[in-house]
Formats: sequence, C-alpha cells, structure tokens
Amino acid sequence: MKKLRFSWLGLVSFMILFAVISPLLVIIPTSFTYTAYLSFPPEGFSFQWYKRILDRPEFIEAFFFSLQLAALTAVVSTLIGSIAALALHKYRIPGKGFINGLLLSPLTVPAIIIGIAALLFFTKIGLGGTFGGLFLAHILISIPYVVRLTLTGLSSFDYTLERAAYIMGAKPIQVFWDITLPLLRPAILSGLIFSFLTSFDNVTVSLFLVSPNTTTLPLAIFNYMQETLDPLVASVSSVVILLSLVFIYLLERVYGLDRLFGTNSQSH
Repeated sequence: MKKLRFSWLGLVSFMILFAVISPLLVIIPTSFTYTAYLSFPPEGFSFQWYKRILDRPEFIEAFFFSLQLAALTAVVSTLIGSIAALALHKYRIPGKGFINGLLLSPLTVPAIIIGIAALLFFTKIGLGGTFGGLFLAHILISIPYVVRLTLTGLSSFDYTLERAAYIMGAKPIQVFWDITLPLLRPAILSGLIFSFLTSFDNVTVSLFLVSPNTTTLPLAIFNYMQETLDPLVASVSSVVILLSLVFIYLLERVYGLDRLFGTNSQSH
C-alpha cells in the first residue's frame, strides 16, 4: 500500500485554489435563499429569484445582446488572430518580434487603460457609444488569446506534411483546407471559445463604451447593484458562472487546459 506523504506545496496550492473559488461557493448557494436579502448560509431554499429574472427585461435584453456581441467578436477575432499567428509562425516577416508583442500587448496593459484609450479614440472618430466602437474594442482584447492559442498549436505543427502535399501536386488552398486547418482545428476552436468568454464577461473596457442601447449583461448586473442589492443579483451572477463553466468545459474537451497553460506541451 502506497503511503501518502504530506506536501507543503500541495497545501499551499489547495489554499490558493480555495481562495479563488470561494466566492463561487458563496454566490451560488446564496441565489437559492428564500429571504429578500443576501445571506450566507442561505435561509430556506427557493427558485423564486431565478424566476424573477424573467420579470426583468433589462437582464433578458442584455443577455441576448451579450451573446450576439460575444459571438461576433469570437468569429472575427478568431479569423484575424489565426491568420496573424500563421503568418508570424510560418513566414519571415520584418519586425516579427515587434508585431507579435503588439498583438499580445492587450494582455499586459491594464484593462482600464485600454478602456480609456478606446473611449478617446472612438469618440474622436465618431464611434463612441455605438455598437461598432464596442465591437472593435472587444475584438482588440480578444485577439491576443486567439494568437496565443494558435501559436501554441503551431509549436508542434509538422510542416513536412504540407511539403509532401505540395510535392504530390496539391494546390495551396487544398493544403490549407485538408492538412493545415484540420491539424490546427483544436487550437483555433479553443481561441474561439476563449475570445467568446473574454467578450461575454468583460466589464472594464465595456464600461467606457456602452450606451443605453448597447448594455452587456455584466454591466446590467453592475447597474442594478447601484440601486439595490438582493438575491436577484446572485441568481443572475450564477447564470453567468454556469455559462462560463460550460465553455471552460468545452475548452478542456477541445484543447485541454494543460496544453493551454503549457503544462503538457508534448501532447498532440
């Protein structure tokens, strides 16, 4: 029988993980409370606060708007980011390092700085407070994830398969469609999922660019909390958490979180 050994690293990892997920362990049970105020542990059990979401049209409208915005952002970001990653990895481009750093820079710049810069720029060109401005800003913050994931997929890509296809007489479009795309599909789909989540959950950048007609669900929750704080906030937040977990599960199934964060780079 194998003897279990105590590990300080394991204990610290567990404590960090618990600190990260503890808000979720509070907010979800709180959404089922029977009382008209937030309380933990919840008093009683009821689905009434989930039913009341349907009585708040601003949440329903914001939810479908966020879905549409996130879907469009994911498609366009994936298209641009995948092409950019392929070009950077496959071809000798002058200033490749600078371009790569520029594409990934939104990951390092504070979101509030991006929001302020986007507000000033889009207001200057007449897109402030419009769907177009919000859409472009979400593309800006989503592309880095697509580029990063596609480059990770390309790191183990075997270009001899493409060269063999060219030798056999295949045209470039055939090589891309029959060889390159299938091999990169998991990485590209993961970038699609990640960019969708980035857009759907974003608050900071959206805060500077929304208008009454372009309010996302996270901002609708934020605005509601300025007026009142009741279990309805917890129920809507739980729906957002559930949706995010579904997409994280899909990301794990499609690509693998270990490959995403570089802990299993040898897997194919």
